[in-house]
Amino acid sequence: MRETMRLPGFIFALMLTLASWAQADSETVKKFFENSLEDGMSYHWLDHLSNEIGGRLSGSENAEKAVLYVKDELENLGLDEVRLQSVMVPKWERGSAEKGEIRGTDGSKRSLNICALGGSVGTPETGVSANVIEVKGIEQMKAMDPETLKGKIIFFNRPMEKKLIHTFEAYGGCVDQRYSGAMEAGKLGAAGVIVRSMNLRLDDFPHTGSMTYGDLPVEQRIPSAAISTNDAEFLSNRLKTDPGLELFFWQNCKQFEDVESFNVIGEITGTEFPNQYMLVGGHLDSWDLGDGSHDDGAGVVQSMEVLRLLKKSGIRPRRSIRVVLFMNEENGLRGGKKYAEEALSKGENHIFALESDSGGFTPRGFSFDCSDEDYARILQWKPLFKPYLIHYFEKGGSGADIGPLKSESIVLAGLRPDSQRYFDHHHASNDTFDAVNQRELELGAATMASLVYLIDRYGTSATANQPIKD
Repeated sequence: MRETMRLPGFIFALMLTLASWAQADSETVKKFFENSLEDGMSYHWLDHLSNEIGGRLSGSENAEKAVLYVKDELENLGLDEVRLQSVMVPKWERGSAEKGEIRGTDGSKRSLNICALGGSVGTPETGVSANVIEVKGIEQMKAMDPETLKGKIIFFNRPMEKKLIHTFEAYGGCVDQRYSGAMEAGKLGAAGVIVRSMNLRLDDFPHTGSMTYGDLPVEQRIPSAAISTNDAEFLSNRLKTDPGLELFFWQNCKQFEDVESFNVIGEITGTEFPNQYMLVGGHLDSWDLGDGSHDDGAGVVQSMEVLRLLKKSGIRPRRSIRVVLFMNEENGLRGGKKYAEEALSKGENHIFALESDSGGFTPRGFSFDCSDEDYARILQWKPLFKPYLIHYFEKGGSGADIGPLKSESIVLAGLRPDSQRYFDHHHASNDTFDAVNQRELELGAATMASLVYLIDRYGTSATANQPIKD
């Protein structure tokens, strides 16, 4: 007699049930990938966002066009609810194309690839022209004699570390000079700030991004701009042979009063636990140099596709699943904060949130911000993703917009695509639709749908006592 026949009847029945569920889950996940690759909508939606609307800077006309577009498309999916959530956002405009130039003591001149950082003040009408002090970071600048910095242009030239496999770690290691460099240099009397672009490769694209002045008085706020990595290398080398050179730059960007904008929210109401909410989302705003296809048009359309795939598969989720397309992640995080504040005030119970904001490249897996118990539960599903070469399941960060929802019981997750090329495009004019591969985008959407399905079906540690009816 076989060993399985000696097992108590209820254990044998349980084993058969678990095997049946595993097979059903495998077939459902497979169907998500097939539907996304054969009949997906994510690439079509991204085409419209990128090529018909374009860059969606917070508070801009294009951002409002994007709000109306995705609202209409979510309504076309036949969701149980689609609504707009009002949020006040910053409005900053770049203005005319920036100008930059290196002027050598020998009379030579060389133009620079330059762009204003988001939130920067403009220069005087005649621009800023001064000698240059090169530093590798804020702390090095603070250690210098303040008298040597007054009236100078501070050149922050700390590159991203190429040796780091995790490119977001490399980004985090030097982004402080972009974000806070002008604030700290302004306190020391500098005339302006130039920052090496956050980019791992050498090219001619300047990369913008947010910066802050904190509570610095208006009169101490100095203009801040990024230059391309090629120009950063050239300027650094030139300073070694001509330390007396001058750098000139001009920009006429402006900050306006806050304006009203919206998060876009769509929902499929749960059949068993409608008051338990699961969220999937990305941010609808982008920077203005490109069309924001990777950052974060990809995350927006992948999140929309999750709900479409669920409906196409005939799945009625146990819990309420929301897609939330956040406004103002890039220069304020107002949308994410507003959503969390309203959820808290209504007493809504969010058990899970997943964000896609790392580009539309090939999905590798997820990172999870959750308890050890929840992480152990999730690891059991890893074999379901193995046939799709998605093996990265690690504890770590999730996403900026869902961060404000963090609590002891919620599971936060972030889609993790291959990031090696992400910073080639991040916040630059080459973040465009042609840089997104359709299959990679669609694989990411199916990956997200699979995780959402599994969390909905089996719950989290906080909901583990709720049995599956089928």
